[in-house]
Amino acid sequence: MQRVLLALVLSMLQVASLSAADRVVSLAPSLSEIVVELGAVDRLVGVLDGGERPVALAHLPSVGRYGQLEMETLLALQPDLLLVWPGSVSAAQREQLKSFGIPLLVLEPRSLDELAGQFVQIGERLGRAEQGRRLHERFVAGLAALRARYHRAQPLPVFYQVWDAPLYTIGGRQIISDALQICGARSVFADVQLPAPQVSVESVLLRDPAAIIAGDARQLQAWRRWPELLAVKRGQLLVLPDNGLERPSFQMLDATAKLCDVLAPAR
Repeated sequence: MQRVLLALVLSMLQVASLSAADRVVSLAPSLSEIVVELGAVDRLVGVLDGGERPVALAHLPSVGRYGQLEMETLLALQPDLLLVWPGSVSAAQREQLKSFGIPLLVLEPRSLDELAGQFVQIGERLGRAEQGRRLHERFVAGLAALRARYHRAQPLPVFYQVWDAPLYTIGGRQIISDALQICGARSVFADVQLPAPQVSVESVLLRDPAAIIAGDARQLQAWRRWPELLAVKRGQLLVLPDNGLERPSFQMLDATAKLCDVLAPAR
């Protein structure tokens, strides 16, 4: 009986230790944003850079940039937890980090519901369990409101253009594809499993989207060469300048609302 109790106590201590990491390094800007949203910046000792940092993170050491992790700098910070998005660190470096015995929390949400669950996961590991649950509840409620407001009996077929030269879009297992569904739309490349496939103009013409959306008007101009394209016929070459959809954190709820607002008039 004593052995059972001892094993239970040790197990509880291990869980408590896992849930309250003190020296955390975030290896993705989106994960760094979640830490800020949880009010847990005090737990961070370093971040991987990729674009402009939130002001709250300006004082923290950098451990490199996307695809350029500075391993010596990271180890010198003596982290007891690494927040990892697989796309920001190579597979070889992830294996190397595991060999050092540093706990890794690997997070790659494929849907907005998965993202909501990650607020709870990260909150528990950073000693902000209650804050994580609150973010989860607010996020889920916000998604439900958007679904109800923008529901369509027939989803609007959309080509989401990530870049124009070469031409990139999103696949069905990408979180932005789920954001389109929240807005009553669907990616015309939802059947593709790659997160960001390169596609041809011919394949877009064949799938004939009713709307095309991109980050700026310049990237949309080339489509006017094909007046037979449904999106061109209907004048539905749409601009969504905000890039918040590319950073899966709580702010993505507002970014999704902006996406829905842009798509709402389209038919």
